[in-house]
Amino acid sequence: MSRSVEIWEGKTDDTVPPPRVRLRVFDSAGGRCYICGRKIAAGEYWQCDHVTALVNGGANREDNLRPACRNCCYRKTADDLAEKSAVATTRKAHIIPKPLSTWGAGRGTKWKKKLNGQTVLRST
Repeated sequence: MSRSVEIWEGKTDDTVPPPRVRLRVFDSAGGRCYICGRKIAAGEYWQCDHVTALVNGGANREDNLRPACRNCCYRKTADDLAEKSAVATTRKAHIIPKPLSTWGAGRGTKWKKKLNGQTVLRST
């Protein structure tokens, strides 16, 4: 059976899904939080959460939205930001070169620097 309505897609990442889309997302999940699986009660606060977060490359589309209860949504948002930070740190380590030593006396050289500031050969 083909889909009778078109999949909603936000014009920008800041576009909030309209109520009709929120209702379709809620109904497609059977009224359950997609993270903990708990039934969302009538009148209870819930959010349309992005399965793949926007900061991690997800799309602002109906097929990337699922209902999430308040506590699960906040925890997942924190996890998404931690993942983004870890990815950014790893990318930075691979892309940006490490600065070279300014005085030439590191562990990889034959020179060492004494506490008084004097640079001498390691063998002494």
